[in-house]
Amino acid sequence: MIERKSTINLGVENVLNSYLDERNCVKIRLRPSMSKIEKIALGGGCHWCTEAVFQSLIGVELVEQGWVSSDNGNSSSSEAVIVHFDPDKIPLRAIIHVHVLTHKSTSQHSMRDKYRSAVYFYNDAQRRKVDNILSQLQYDFDNKIITEVLPFVSFKGNEAHFLNYYYKDPQKPFCETYINPKLRLLLKEFSTYANKEKLNVLAMR
Repeated sequence: MIERKSTINLGVENVLNSYLDERNCVKIRLRPSMSKIEKIALGGGCHWCTEAVFQSLIGVELVEQGWVSSDNGNSSSSEAVIVHFDPDKIPLRAIIHVHVLTHKSTSQHSMRDKYRSAVYFYNDAQRRKVDNILSQLQYDFDNKIITEVLPFVSFKGNEAHFLNYYYKDPQKPFCETYINPKLRLLLKEFSTYANKEKLNVLAMR
């Protein structure tokens, strides 16, 4: 704990809060710098499912659920999420690996306009990383990964009553049928990153 006289300048970005103790000294609690938080947009299946998957991982700070559009032939909006994550707690490779294992990333099915299988990058450095990760992950698949690497252009958030869809009521039939199997996969294949406290909800099913 950092202690200073009460005349200390508190104008620093990473101060969470401060208070005076019994000796009239200011105690400052520090929070992790938000500058280290990265984001990546992901699409592949129903965004209710994708939201729940990434909400259930350690190191994911925020999941925005809605629709993402890219450019050229992918300018239509497709169901997706934006994942904000701390790379010190969960690396981008793990994020991408989870993504390709929790939707039909090798299937070019008829609903691909609505459920575009994609990773949307925010800069060229991130694009190169994603390309490399997907190339490495391909060795674990018998069929070709069809997930596209596309530039992020725009995002439209879903209506409020659809957000946090799974954790608001995990007993909904849709959740039990389509989302629970994906969350069980997290516990089995990604136990290092699975948020077991949140996933205790599965024990009640």
